[in-house]
Amino acid sequence: MTGRGRRNLFAAALVSVPLAWTIVFMFAPYAIMFTYSFYTKKFPMFVPDFQFGNYLMLFQDIQYRQVFVRTFKIASIVSLVALLLAYPVAYCLVFKVHSRKIRMAIYMAIIVPLWASYLLRAYTWKTILGSQGVLNSFLVWSGILAEPTPLFLYNQFSMVITLVHIFVPFMFMPIFTALEKIPRSLLEASKDLGVGRLGTFLKVTLPLSVPGIVAGITFTFCLSFGDFIAPFLVGGPDGFMIANIVQSQFGTALNWPLGSAISIAILAIVLLVITLSDRLERAGRLDLG
Repeated sequence: MTGRGRRNLFAAALVSVPLAWTIVFMFAPYAIMFTYSFYTKKFPMFVPDFQFGNYLMLFQDIQYRQVFVRTFKIASIVSLVALLLAYPVAYCLVFKVHSRKIRMAIYMAIIVPLWASYLLRAYTWKTILGSQGVLNSFLVWSGILAEPTPLFLYNQFSMVITLVHIFVPFMFMPIFTALEKIPRSLLEASKDLGVGRLGTFLKVTLPLSVPGIVAGITFTFCLSFGDFIAPFLVGGPDGFMIANIVQSQFGTALNWPLGSAISIAILAIVLLVITLSDRLERAGRLDLG
């Protein structure tokens, strides 16, 4: 065998392992779930069938529509709040902190929470916002409240706070990377032309950081949209999201066909968001070009 043939064989073997892993552990489960979405539930189990009743139920039943709308609203608010928090921090870190060591230390401090357990971070907010939690204790101690209030927990407010804390690093990282890639010569040229700081930011910095913003919003929105642990811990009935419906259908309800149909709908929404973000990013690059 020639050297070129050995290289091609090695390349094929190198690609085949992740390809096989992707097929077995991603595409195959999706295909099975898609097949189950056409089944019919017959107590106590379900039988093979080819009907669209499970998908029609998502549109006909107002409860599922309301949960989808609520999930979309919470995921959108989480993405917006995370953007408003992450962008100024990333901007200051890139353009105001000149010491590379200090910059990397702050960067690591922001992403270190990703190394901690997801459940630990969610339980932390449950402890902070609970009736006997840190926030209520402080408000009672300071005299602002006469007694602890349950209003901070088990609602959409607590959901947004928890999800923002959990997913804000996914917003911060792509924005930080996009800002770091901006050539400093462009900023200096803008100043040399007499453009002020605000004008430089609006005409140079912000447009060039759009790919990072789009990527961060995509990550944060998709992760928030499919989350089910935080709604279970801090959301309560008012914070029930669509992933919790999937969990209940595969669990207590034992309605795998309906749960599969909802899962496919979630997958379709996530793929649509990713496709739109990819097109927006490409359009932004073409405009800048």
